[in-house]
Amino acid sequence: MFKKFVASTAIALTFGLGAAQAQEVNFGIISTESSQSLRQSWQPLLDDMGRKTGLKINAFFASDYAGVIEAMRFNKVQLAWFGNKSAMEAVDRANGEIFAKIVNADGTEGYYSHLIVHKDSPIKSVDDMLKNAKSLAFGNGDPNSTSGYLVPSYYVFAKHNVDAKTAFRVSRSGNHEANALAVANKQVDVATNNSENMEKLHSGFPEKFNELRIIWTSPLIPSDPIVMRKDLPEPVKAKLKTFFLGYAKTDAHEKEVMMNLYKWGGFRESSDAQLVPIRQLDLFSKRVKIESDANLSDADKKTRLAEVDAKLAALK
Repeated sequence: MFKKFVASTAIALTFGLGAAQAQEVNFGIISTESSQSLRQSWQPLLDDMGRKTGLKINAFFASDYAGVIEAMRFNKVQLAWFGNKSAMEAVDRANGEIFAKIVNADGTEGYYSHLIVHKDSPIKSVDDMLKNAKSLAFGNGDPNSTSGYLVPSYYVFAKHNVDAKTAFRVSRSGNHEANALAVANKQVDVATNNSENMEKLHSGFPEKFNELRIIWTSPLIPSDPIVMRKDLPEPVKAKLKTFFLGYAKTDAHEKEVMMNLYKWGGFRESSDAQLVPIRQLDLFSKRVKIESDANLSDADKKTRLAEVDAKLAALK
């Protein structure tokens, strides 16, 4: 009983419940671009969130996706925009729960992963890329990125029994914007990216966008989720849910804010259930790697495959 009292008191003090100042919520923003670009894009939404909820909303940035996940884990971040792969980590390891997802301006719910090259590159397809991999520099995405890492890892590399870390002359990781600019500047030969970032690049760096060419597009990826910590006080949760689920429905300013982000149209209610296809994709990718691992004995391979298959069956 005493422990419960201490825990509830700690949460109350963290959010200033009963205090004169506004309750504070730190909003985590994954590093798809530079912090400066992200702050410029997101600040109008954060300002609206603070004004409409009465909460003090602080932006939180990190150099990689893991930094935002870990910040939520240690309660330095209570609310965050994630991709599905990073949201899966936040739900599993950082006491997070999905409550909303992003909707595109045209009403669709999803986006695409891409592989991009310079417009003058002789590489025209995935087959061309794989055949010439040992002579190419590759820009991979953040390991916790859905479109920059997980999706191409399965559909491009695992399905071809290729390890992206060793297949290329050089392989390095970066955010979407950094990878696109590296390809445009001929610093890497091919890189991962996604349709949302390509749209933003087209608006913000049209001269760089015109230097790029897409050689591969993924199946549709579910829309990005918004995640909050489960232990947020219920009144705070209610305010945040009301804000997100009502935002940009009719207000012209709010619609403009969303369009200036990634041509988004608003938010819809969601839950952790939206992660099921991402969990399946993650497990399928692991399964393919196990099957092609020549260093595993038949017995070890059988055991590990059985473990993966059991997890896949549980998702159904």
